[in-house]
Amino acid sequence: MKKKIILFIIPVLIVSCNVQRVSNSSEKYISLSRKNYIENYKELAINEMRRSGIPASITLAQALLESNNGNSTLAQKANNHFGIKCHNDWRGGTIYHDDDRKGECFRRYKTIYESYIDHSDFIVNGRRYSFLFELEPTDYKAWARGLQKAGYATSRTYAQLLIRIIEDNQLYVYDRGGTLNFTSTNENDPGFNNQELADVDNFTIQLNKHKVYNKNRIDYIIVKDGDTFESLTREFELLSWELFKYNELEDGATLEEGEILYLQPKRNRAEHGFDFHTVTEGETMYKISQMYGIKLKKLYEKNRMEVGTEPEPGQQLWLRKRKPESEINEESYDTIEFDEK
Repeated sequence: MKKKIILFIIPVLIVSCNVQRVSNSSEKYISLSRKNYIENYKELAINEMRRSGIPASITLAQALLESNNGNSTLAQKANNHFGIKCHNDWRGGTIYHDDDRKGECFRRYKTIYESYIDHSDFIVNGRRYSFLFELEPTDYKAWARGLQKAGYATSRTYAQLLIRIIEDNQLYVYDRGGTLNFTSTNENDPGFNNQELADVDNFTIQLNKHKVYNKNRIDYIIVKDGDTFESLTREFELLSWELFKYNELEDGATLEEGEILYLQPKRNRAEHGFDFHTVTEGETMYKISQMYGIKLKKLYEKNRMEVGTEPEPGQQLWLRKRKPESEINEESYDTIEFDEK
């Protein structure tokens, strides 16, 4: 019996050592590519597949997408690789980070492996995900579609994104117990190592007749000649009011070829890196709100402007924070004219 107990403990210790090494690697790498990430963390996904039944390909694809290859703020500062928020039942560490709202509570982990374990438990224990475990463990496409159906993410193309990552990197091999010398269909892309997969608008998915783009974590399309609200509502299986509401349009509005049309609600601020916009000739507040995926009312509020007024060419608009009152006062002072004496 003693001999058996020793043999059981040794693998556990080995896994523990690997976890510490992986956890430290998040500090070591300044910018991880998808190849780096898969090579570093595939064993964590495989361990969790054996423990929970969630396909390793699905876990890896979600981690790549949600953590921007391990480079996101949450991954770097909180070891949170799946973007899981605190929720009422969370009793562990926390970190506050701007997402849909300012200062939202996210889970913080001591190690990256803790993040993987919690992700598995989150799905295993969530009632809305229970049907997934009736699927074949090697059917990654069904799992991806099931996660989208269950509402893991708001993106209407979430399943397609996961499937694309899995197939580009042959992650399905791990679901079948195989090993892989990393090869990717994107390896010859000069920008491969710097591709960002989450929280940015640099990916497109072919869906039906239109490409679906992503800006500020919102799905959108570019209107084509001949498009109507009715045809697009049918194509994307939306309710009759959704396109009007998401794009802040009145009933009876018409579509123009080349304009942005959102398939999801716009957000309260622009994405990171877009703090200001300098107005050019012909730009309106509405066009700028569509350009950055910001709700029109919030754009007016941030710039302390009266709803219905329009900006002047050369004016600087605030896109993420509210314009300080001091700047408003300075602008007013600059416009005062004095009579010559």
